[in-house]
This record gives sequence, structure tokens and C-alpha cells, in this order.
Amino acid sequence: MKKTFKRTAKLQYERWIDSVKNEVRKYLKRERKKKLPEGTDYWDFECQYGSEQETAKAIHVAELIKYIDQAAAQNRESFYLQILAKPRIRSKQGTAPQKDSAN
Repeated sequence: MKKTFKRTAKLQYERWIDSVKNEVRKYLKRERKKKLPEGTDYWDFECQYGSEQETAKAIHVAELIKYIDQAAAQNRESFYLQILAKPRIRSKQGTAPQKDSAN
């Protein structure tokens, strides 16, 4: 999803923000339900947020709603949001190095 969300005059501001959040959540849910390519474990999302496409910066998927709330707090009339789903393989965490107990 690459989209510039613009407020229309017919929606109240709070209602518009709620509809944007709902659209983002629905998109994430829909993408996570897609079948994973063979050899991958999960869907990762590369996200960008900004006032315009050219000024967008990378953010974590867990921060999407927080940035939408910040836009609401700043009374922005529009903002750009990009969410791209990428299949990934989980990296295995190694065991913690054991301390040498010999003193």
C-alpha cells in the first residue's frame, strides 16, 4: 500500500482518523493471511511515514498507529503512508555465552 491519505470535507476529523486506522489494520490483516512463499516463516512489513512521499522516513510496523495519532494531534489534513509486505525467515537466536565458573 502506497497512499497519501487526504481528508475530505464530508467527514469529521476524528472519524477520518478512525477510518485511516481501520484501513491500515485491515490491510495488515489481509496481507498476513496470504500464503507464504516456500522457505519463509512470516510476513514482515517495510513501512514509511511522512507528510509527503519524498519526505517519508522508515518506521516499524508497530509504530504505524502512533504516527497516525501524531498526525491527528498536529491536525494534519494529509499524510503519506507506505506499507510493503515482504516474506522473511526468522533468524535463530544463539544461546547466551556461558560464564566460566572456574575462579
